[in-house]
Amino acid sequence: MNQEPVKVLVWFEGQHPADIYPQQIHGTIAQALNESGQVEAQIAEMQDPQQGIVDSVLAETDVLIWWGHLKHEEVSDETVGRVVDRVVLGGMGFIALHSAHYSKPFKTLMGTSCDLGSWREEAEPEHLTTLLPDHPIAQGIPAQWDIPQTEMYDEPFDVPKPDEVIFHSRWDRGEEFRSGCIWRRGEGRVFYFRPGHESYPIFDQPLVQRVILNGVLWCAQRT
Repeated sequence: MNQEPVKVLVWFEGQHPADIYPQQIHGTIAQALNESGQVEAQIAEMQDPQQGIVDSVLAETDVLIWWGHLKHEEVSDETVGRVVDRVVLGGMGFIALHSAHYSKPFKTLMGTSCDLGSWREEAEPEHLTTLLPDHPIAQGIPAQWDIPQTEMYDEPFDVPKPDEVIFHSRWDRGEEFRSGCIWRRGEGRVFYFRPGHESYPIFDQPLVQRVILNGVLWCAQRT
């Protein structure tokens, strides 16, 4: 088995409440991954050269984690093409977090609108069920677990049928959502993980960090 650290690039559009994430969202995620001892994570932002997707770095990246919210349309088609080619042809893993379901790379990889049935931002708890406890992405994750404050998403989620659905979410007012889905695209693997709204410190939570680490290892084809 490959013992070299997984090389991860955590991409961020550069807009969020600094009081929630003093290190910014990508910095918080990268720090947790680096502390695992299994990953070498670096960060990139849209305002960086080549919109943060520098060719030389992309060529060495095992997994690209994408977090975007309000600036999806500012990502150029050229950037999207390079990311998608690296996944489909080069075997790079791609993880879309929360509102990155609307990101151009994810939508291109899915080939659908990736629209939601509805959403609400009212800081209510999210109740997650681990549907596939034996899947590598679910390792160390309990059968039932909660996130105290989240934004709510509701089905239908306009994506192709996932290869597997690992996590399912529900909220007290009745919303339900497929919150952990995987697909294979060409030589690469794709993981969508719904939790991670910018207004709540969700990426600081140990179980969320564990899911992301597990997702990185799976997308890098280490598990």
